Amino acid sequence: MTDGFFQRLSNAVAAHGPLCVGLDPSPKLLSAWGLTDDAVSTERLARTAIAAAQGVAGIVKAQVAFFERHGAAGYAGLERVLADARAAGLVVIADAKRGDIRSTNEGYADAWLSEDSPLAADALTVSCYLGIDAMTPVFELAHATGRGVFAVAASSNDEGRGLQTARLASGATVESELLGALGAADARLGGSGAAPRCLGAVIGAQRRPEGVGAFAGPVLVPGIGAQGSGPSELAELRGVLAHDVMAVTVSRAILGAGPTPATLRATISRLADELR
Repeated sequence: MTDGFFQRLSNAVAAHGPLCVGLDPSPKLLSAWGLTDDAVSTERLARTAIAAAQGVAGIVKAQVAFFERHGAAGYAGLERVLADARAAGLVVIADAKRGDIRSTNEGYADAWLSEDSPLAADALTVSCYLGIDAMTPVFELAHATGRGVFAVAASSNDEGRGLQTARLASGATVESELLGALGAADARLGGSGAAPRCLGAVIGAQRRPEGVGAFAGPVLVPGIGAQGSGPSELAELRGVLAHDVMAVTVSRAILGAGPTPATLRATISRLADELR
């Protein structure tokens, strides 16, 4: 890839705003679209949303769980969905939240960030709670291939807040320590040159983790729409970030407008304008 992930995401935001269309073909949404709960329908819903997003939004995020629940057929459909999104010129995030020991992470990195993988995405979501050093193979391959990583730091779901806001012996919260560690890891990838800024963080629209203003990496922002946050919370978060390179993910509020492609496209266009 010619440009690194941070630059490609920045270009997409400049062209279309930060809206990231969530591809979450859940059983409930499949039913609402009048589709059966199977791999074929899962793929159909996602590819319909991609076609509606093309030229209106610049980013999509595929929730891997809704594809893998259908086994091999689901993964085959996901490969085609990711290929469709890449062909449409969209920045593609695979929301798989992988994270394990170092040797296992090498496999995850190859699956989602290798140039020749059929599952290759522009960025992958990860969980670093088994140790950030264990993520080194993922970080290094992202850097080498011009791709990105979003590590869960301050999630939009309340269930994770007890762990993320816990205080360490240093007095820092877990989430703020993680943000600092991501920045340090990014700097190491850059060697003696400028940090590549390929390592980002997942920060809920309503969250304001300590030290977030100093975080230089890209930001993936959930929580808009069905989870209760809106443009005002996003504006507040933007006010404390060091830059505007973010992907603001909305799924149910968009896919609920389906299955008519024109209605989907109109909803995406409206939200893209609201979140600019």
